[in-house]
Amino acid sequence: MDSAIDTAPSTLKAGEPADRSLPAASSAGPAGGVKRKAGDIRDRLEQEIATGTHPAGERLDEQVIAARFGVSRTPVREAINQLVAGGLVERIPNRGAFVRAMGLAELVEMFEVMAELEAMAGRLAARRIDAAGAKRLETALVACEAAADREAHDAYYYENERFHEAIYDACGNAFLAGEARRLHLRLKAFRRLQLRFPHRMRQSLAEHRRIVAAIEAGDGPGAEAELKGHILVQGERFADLVATLKP
Repeated sequence: MDSAIDTAPSTLKAGEPADRSLPAASSAGPAGGVKRKAGDIRDRLEQEIATGTHPAGERLDEQVIAARFGVSRTPVREAINQLVAGGLVERIPNRGAFVRAMGLAELVEMFEVMAELEAMAGRLAARRIDAAGAKRLETALVACEAAADREAHDAYYYENERFHEAIYDACGNAFLAGEARRLHLRLKAFRRLQLRFPHRMRQSLAEHRRIVAAIEAGDGPGAEAELKGHILVQGERFADLVATLKP
């Protein structure tokens, strides 16, 4: 089964009007605006690839995408580069950028490895976290709570990223943190998608609270178990969501 689930044909047609639901660019200046637009486009394409709107093997045409979102090709090119870095898209010399085939079995395997890496990071963080690290972790938890209260799934995902980053930094093992970050990037689209499963965001938040409690208590085995379950359930929820997307 490909990562791009066959639920609908691509809607990226030449001459389409700009997608006006794209958030406004940052007012921080031209460079900041391009970066913001690229991130917004990446997020939209990322979700569409994960849900099968753009199936495996489809070519992503920069000009068509730029017309769709009403932007120049510069942020589109940057967005596609980010998708390439995340493993969702591959560039083929002299042909362009294409949605990469990724089977459900491969995704489940990556979630299993991710669970082990996060579990180890949590166990080490419980032994090594300092006052500054604990404060950063608590701040990230509060931000997750605020996003959950607003039912803001995408905002919650990005606060969730910061939450896990705090754990990676607190573990005191740069190699482990680097490997976790690389795999986190590969799974980003699917970790975002599973948060839209009914009640998953609230369940994730409850898991975050237990993780923080274990780390702050210096309970290495407890933090390890909580983080492992936290990631494995994401893989299960993703598989459930895929099943609901089948025609």
